Amino acid sequence: MPFAMIVTNTETVAGYDIVAICGLVQGNTVRAKHAGRDIAASFKNLVGGELKGYTELLTESRREAMQRMLAQAQQLGANAVVNVRFTTSAVTAGAAELYAYGTAVSLEQSV
Repeated sequence: MPFAMIVTNTETVAGYDIVAICGLVQGNTVRAKHAGRDIAASFKNLVGGELKGYTELLTESRREAMQRMLAQAQQLGANAVVNVRFTTSAVTAGAAELYAYGTAVSLEQSV
């Protein structure tokens, strides 16, 4: 049976009680832009519109950071991560970090 982890940005989960707090969990990734995306973005700046190369980069980064956070929660024996947040920061010129964090908990269905 596949392991199903509940992930939410709320502090509670409707229909469940938090029976144990396993701890803070986090995942991050640092990604650099590449020249192709920069060139495409500079042309797009002239006409406007979505910078799809950067959108894909951020989507991949969020997914990677989330997977690392969930792996840590699983190691702690949690079955859910609540109060999940994302943040970004510039690490160097041309590279940024995407950071995901939350609280790993054990949930049981409410009676």
